[in-house]
Amino acid sequence: MGRGRVQLKRIENKINRQVTFSKRASGLLKKAHEISVLCDAEVGLIVFSTKGKLFEYSTDSCMERILERYERYSYAERQLTATDDETPGSWTLEHAKLKARLEVLQRNQRHYAGEDLDSLSMKELQNLEHQLDSALKHIRSRKNQLMHESISELQKKDKALQEQNNNLSKQVKEREKELAQQTQWEQQSHDHLNSSSFVLTQPLSSLHLGEAYPTAGDNGEVEGSSRQQQQNTVMPPWMLRHLNG
Repeated sequence: MGRGRVQLKRIENKINRQVTFSKRASGLLKKAHEISVLCDAEVGLIVFSTKGKLFEYSTDSCMERILERYERYSYAERQLTATDDETPGSWTLEHAKLKARLEVLQRNQRHYAGEDLDSLSMKELQNLEHQLDSALKHIRSRKNQLMHESISELQKKDKALQEQNNNLSKQVKEREKELAQQTQWEQQSHDHLNSSSFVLTQPLSSLHLGEAYPTAGDNGEVEGSSRQQQQNTVMPPWMLRHLNG
């Protein structure tokens, strides 16, 4: 004889109820995984036990994306079938959905922070670790990119400052050279003026013309007139150069 149909009703025995829940929940999660693989479907499964323990399954660990897709689909369906006057029941349903969504987000946030991990299975912990590793890779990649951009910008500024410093040094050297040439020219002009004034102010009396030309002998008048002429006459510069030569 075959097995008769089992009547679906609440199991009164607490132990039998827990054992049945564990078996049926495992089988349900397995079936959800099989349909997602065989039929390439996105599956999201959420089960809470009587004690409030969460059992869930999602395709590629994307429960948030599946819930968002469900919310968009449900909102579109409600927009097509909704009437102008919204009933209080619709607000109650929307509030319940938003509350459930908030609880999921808060739970995921605690998991990402390393809290409330006791209720997670090995597979869920592995999925969480994979998500954190992927997030760290993106964060490190972005950080390295910003560091490279900052270093490149600093190198450009350093190069610009070096070029500006070289230009300033070149201008300073050119200015110093001009000042040195101007000082040398002024010194030469000053020396030339001093030498010219010295030659023009030399008196003829210091040259003793009587030694260069013969005197008149015993004639006192000629000798006296020559001396008087030496004291009262200034020799021109060309004659001085001739005598010195």
